Amino acid sequence: MSDALVKAIQSRFGDAVLASHAMAGDDTVILRKDSLVDVCRYLREDPSCQMEMLVDVTAVDWQDKKEERFEVVYHLHSLSLNHRLRIKVGVSEDDLTVPTLTGVWRGANWPERETWDMYGIRFDGHPDLRRLLLYPEFEGHPLRKDYPVRGYQPLVEMPSLPVDREDSEE
Repeated sequence: MSDALVKAIQSRFGDAVLASHAMAGDDTVILRKDSLVDVCRYLREDPSCQMEMLVDVTAVDWQDKKEERFEVVYHLHSLSLNHRLRIKVGVSEDDLTVPTLTGVWRGANWPERETWDMYGIRFDGHPDLRRLLLYPEFEGHPLRKDYPVRGYQPLVEMPSLPVDREDSEE
């Protein structure tokens, strides 16, 4: 079924599809980032696709290996039709932005925040783009290939926790 899904995307969105491939049942479509939201909305709403579930959002740092340094990778799944699709969008180091998919799948909120936190890729229009795994004062994005192995971070004071008076011995 997913081969038909790839063909449907190619016929409907034409030049928005930069490439596609399939290996071991995993179909992948590489899109222009300006068409990402339209393609994903089609995949969710069209009765022949029914991609109800955004499984994951992540990124890959191709430092010095590809023209566009980063790829944002989306894994989609149709629960009702039981097919999967991977979507990739290239992101250049000069423009580290991708449109948010929180308007298509509310579940994109946290994985987009995690991707921003780890790679520094901003999701335009995201309702709450802030650090998710690291503390707010953390400098840099640790899954980038140029992040220093021995990166030192600013020290922050941790708030003291209240003591439960019943459990404490005086």
